[in-house]
Parts: sequence; C-alpha cells; structure tokens
Amino acid sequence: MSIVILGGNECMERRYMDLCQSYRCRAKVFIKPVGGLKNKLGDPDLTIFFTSTMSHKMVQSALRELRSCDTVIERCHTSSLSALRNILEKHAG
Repeated sequence: MSIVILGGNECMERRYMDLCQSYRCRAKVFIKPVGGLKNKLGDPDLTIFFTSTMSHKMVQSALRELRSCDTVIERCHTSSLSALRNILEKHAG
C-alpha cells in the first residue's frame, strides 16, 4: 500500500516513515508546501492530512491535485504517532 502524508512535524518525519514501513506500506512525507505536488504525489492508495500543521492553502492545493486520483483521503487534526497508528490500523490493518 502506498501512502502520502501531508503536514506533520519535521522532527517526526523519519518516525512517520518507519511506522508506515512496519505496516508494510511505502510512504512519502511532505511537511512543507511543495511546488509541483501533482508530479510528486503519484497515485497513492491512502492520503493522510495532518490538518493542524498545514496551511489552508496547502490543503486546498493538495485536494485540487488529488481530485483525479482514486485515493482514500483521511484527515486528522493531531500529528502524533498514535494518530497515524490508528489510521494505519483502520486502512492497512
């Protein structure tokens, strides 16, 4: 399963990737707004928005880019490892 994580904390980026790896998922993590997001996202199975650490502009631009993709979008206000673990349990089981 491929996962894209948008938002979150810079110091947690490696931990997000390690946790996803433990669920046998490939993860891309984008903490800060990035230009040309469409080319970098690919076609993920699951997209996770950590909304408390994202600007509204970044959320809107990401949603615009993901419109054409067949992906599940999960929004979470907190950007903790336990929140990510709960999302992965729900979707990657």
